[in-house]
Amino acid sequence: MNKITIITLSGILGFSACVTKSKLHKEQSRVRNLQSDSSLTHNRLAECNTKLSSSKNNASELQQEKESVEKDLQNLANASQADINSKQLTIAEQAKRLKDLQTLIQSQKDVMNKLKKIVADALVNFKPDELTVAIKDGKIYVSLQEKLLFKSGSDVVDPKGKEALQSVATVLNGNPDINVLIEGHTDSIPITGKFQDNWALSVSRATSIVRILTNDYKVNAQRVTASGRGEYYPIISNATTDGRSRNRRTEIILSPNLNELFKLLEQ
Repeated sequence: MNKITIITLSGILGFSACVTKSKLHKEQSRVRNLQSDSSLTHNRLAECNTKLSSSKNNASELQQEKESVEKDLQNLANASQADINSKQLTIAEQAKRLKDLQTLIQSQKDVMNKLKKIVADALVNFKPDELTVAIKDGKIYVSLQEKLLFKSGSDVVDPKGKEALQSVATVLNGNPDINVLIEGHTDSIPITGKFQDNWALSVSRATSIVRILTNDYKVNAQRVTASGRGEYYPIISNATTDGRSRNRRTEIILSPNLNELFKLLEQ
């Protein structure tokens, strides 16, 4: 083999060696890049798995929170409905109570209107200037003038006055649920003689009538009250003779028994 051939072969081998090393370096570099990319990808995958796991946990917590909120809403709805039902029941009860109250009040009015007629019929033989019968504030007022019952300055009931009281007593005994108040009234002229003042006279006259009703005509004494108003509740001015005459009166005030009404109001 000549010298030129040897040199040429050596060059070729050397060039081949250089090419092989260069490719090797490139492959090694590419491998390192792939390894780096693989490591980065694994890291990213790990992060994704972590985030996924966290998301699953969050989703579970959110689901639990959602279920808790839904439960609270349901409880609230049930409570609200129960409250509404309770209020509706209360309103219904109040409406019934109001209706019962109105019925009872109307019943009391009917009773007093009927009683007024009975009293007026029982006293029909007496003149309007001797007595009057009227309803005021749900009560019946039988107003008897002095000239029907008493002589001036006296607390002794005249025979004609006793006739009127007997008629009233008959009505009272037929209506045992009616309470009775006897009120004595005078004019404003100061009194002299047996009684200290007009107040004492009015009380004594009321008491005399109570004794007649209870002792002579057997009205239950537990139903009857005597009181004197003296000159302090006139129905007209005392400036005239007629006015003073009208103020000298005794009133028998009949009131319904309101126990049932009070019971209903207390409920």
